[in-house]
Order: sequence, then C-alpha cells, then structure tokens
Amino acid sequence: MRADVIDLRDFYASPLGEAARRQIARHVRALWPDVRGERIVGLGYAGPYLKAFQGEAERVLSVMPPTQGVMRWPETGRNQALMADETELPFPDRSIDRILLVHGLEGLEQTTAAFREIWRVLTDSGRLLVVVPNRRGLWARMERSPFASGRPYSSGQLDALLRANLFAPSVRTATLFTPPTRSAMVQSLGPLIERLGPRWFPGISGVLVSEAVKQIHALPLSREVRRARLRAPVVSLPGLRPGAVAAARRSAPPSRVQPPRPVR
Repeated sequence: MRADVIDLRDFYASPLGEAARRQIARHVRALWPDVRGERIVGLGYAGPYLKAFQGEAERVLSVMPPTQGVMRWPETGRNQALMADETELPFPDRSIDRILLVHGLEGLEQTTAAFREIWRVLTDSGRLLVVVPNRRGLWARMERSPFASGRPYSSGQLDALLRANLFAPSVRTATLFTPPTRSAMVQSLGPLIERLGPRWFPGISGVLVSEAVKQIHALPLSREVRRARLRAPVVSLPGLRPGAVAAARRSAPPSRVQPPRPVR
C-alpha cells in the first residue's frame, strides 16, 4: 500500500515534513550538485525535491502513479506534472538523464517491470537516485510518517535489487536520524542528531538515499520489440497457396513401385 497524494502533500506542509524535506534534499543535492542542461524526471512524489533543479536543468518533470494520485506541480507557473504508471512511462528510449524515485519504490507492485522501464528511458550514462525507507529505522514504523507505507528496505536488499535490474550502485547515504515526533525539544535537537547519527548509529536512519548507474552490458528489449515478439509470425511463400501441397499430392497419379532385384 502506498501513501495517498493528499496525505503526502499535508505531511510536507507540516513542520515535521519540512524538517524531513530539508534533510533529504541536502543529501539529494550533494549527490547531484550539477545538472545543467540535463533532463530530470521525478517518480512517485518527488515534487518537494525537484524544486532545487528548476532553472538549472534543461527540463524537470514530475510523474505520479495512478495508485497514488496526481496533483499540479509546481504550485505556480506552468504545470510540469503528469500521471503515468511506472511500467508504462510516456518517454522515448534513452531520453532522460536522471530519475529521482521518492515515495515510489516501497509502493511498487511490479518492481521488475518498473525498473525495466526506468532502464529503457534513461540515457546510456543515466543515473537513478532512490530515496527509500530504511527497514531498521523509526520512520518505517511510525504511522504519522509517510515512509511507513509500503515495503522498507535494508541497504543490502536495496543494493541487490538494483544489481538484479541492471543498475550498479555507486553512492549510498543515510539520513533522518531524528525520530518522527512533533516534540519541539526533539526537533530543536534535530541538527545535532543528524550530525552525530552517521557516526554513532548509522544503521537506524529513517531513509536510505542511493545512487545507481545504468548498466548497458546486458540490453533488455524495448517495449515495442517485446510486443512485436508476442505476435504470431506470418509466414508467406511466393506462389504457394494454403493447402496447395496437400492438393497436389491428392491429384498426382500413384507411383509405381519397382520390385526388388534378386540378389545373385
């Protein structure tokens, strides 16, 4: 089960959601410091993290799945959001430079098909950045957290999943060590907890932020090729009508069989 788009919007409009957004956005921007002239697509609910790339990237689009719901993004200016299933992205092959997957992987029902589609639309040097709840963290256990919806992952599970779907993990970081509480005292200690968390208790972060590079040594078939191969082939031989061979055999005179010669 994945979080609803209205619940996600309300979460990021709250002080707790804004604090989480700042921490995650800091890591996303550190991994992608320069995106000039590139095409970026956010899958899931990536709008809060795409703002930093507007005005720098050539194009920024937000793609939201039907099972989650879609809303306008950004709130002002020209709309750059659309609704599409992760397994049927409306982009040509090798047309996207970077894909940011947030609030998406944990709610996928067809994980392999979605990764094949991501692989298809990414350029040969394309990069995928995944933000996913940590299985061992508190954010995957508290109901008030949108990261509690769907399936969380451990770092080993995430790396194995990426490798199995033709992506090579390159860099992984962890963030959201501050518990998902609205306590003013805990939130005031948030910056200190985030600085000490990677050193003192790195395994219990709220989310994992992992970048992966597209592998091209094994090329999966494109969507068009897969569909073409599912259709039954039509075999046509010039000058040969259906049933012509059987009709010719029926009309031919019976052949005479010569008796065998005696062996001397």
